[in-house]
Amino acid sequence: QGCTDGVPPVTPNATLNKWIIGETARVREEVDAALDTYRFNDAANALYAFVWGKVCDWYVELSKPLLQDDDGKGDLAKETRETMAWVLDQCLILLHPIMPFITEELWGNTAQRPKMIVHADWPAYTTQALLDADADREMNWVISLIENIRSARQQMHVPAGLKVPMIVTGMDEAATAAWANNEAMIKRLARVDSLTHAETFPKGTVAISAAGATFGLPLEGLIDIDEEKSRLQKSLDKLGKEIGGLKGRLNNPKFVASAPDEVVAEAQDNLNARQEEADQLQAALNRLSEIG
Repeated sequence: QGCTDGVPPVTPNATLNKWIIGETARVREEVDAALDTYRFNDAANALYAFVWGKVCDWYVELSKPLLQDDDGKGDLAKETRETMAWVLDQCLILLHPIMPFITEELWGNTAQRPKMIVHADWPAYTTQALLDADADREMNWVISLIENIRSARQQMHVPAGLKVPMIVTGMDEAATAAWANNEAMIKRLARVDSLTHAETFPKGTVAISAAGATFGLPLEGLIDIDEEKSRLQKSLDKLGKEIGGLKGRLNNPKFVASAPDEVVAEAQDNLNARQEEADQLQAALNRLSEIG
């Protein structure tokens, strides 16, 4: 389906569709501001973050339950298809000055077009007109929760494909609405199979942060906590030796004075990377020590 290269041809009802339209307006303003001041790298970075980080990473995945509405024939599915078509068109238009040949090719192959993309009108929509503040808050809450669940699972070494139960001890009105509106999306992308309300967390539950809510992931039966602590400690011990060796080299005046600058810089980068990895492992070990 071809879409106009101006404002969206659809007025969405779904929070997800409202959110991505607002994000599109936001990046359009960022790109224009960067191009106006000849900061072409900032324009490219903004578009990369949007196309890859917002559209591909989140919108495409979160939209799948909506596209299945009434076997793809419902109003929600139709609205989502129209929104996605418009968003993808905007991606091509905004990317065209940076990637002219591939965007022109995709533009011609994805729909019947009245003109080439090089002749398409540059969009002028604004966040003031298109950004829905409530939808923006809600979807950012959903994305943050999914990221925090994934992070906890990864830190605790929960198998990636395993669907897990979640516990919540309290949710304010906004969090309750956000969960209710997006439950299918959250469960699908975070691999959660149920949410149970409880007064307190049972032993062996790792806390997961979310604005206005207190979630927990019970680990009993999912992982062997003692075995996981032992694995983390072994990895930390190994990293500790590597960090010690790198610090020894960098603290040696002879090495710093005689080695080429790029070798010293590489050693410092390696030390920073190992230290960051060690900090993450220590945080995971601390969380396990707190719960079991």
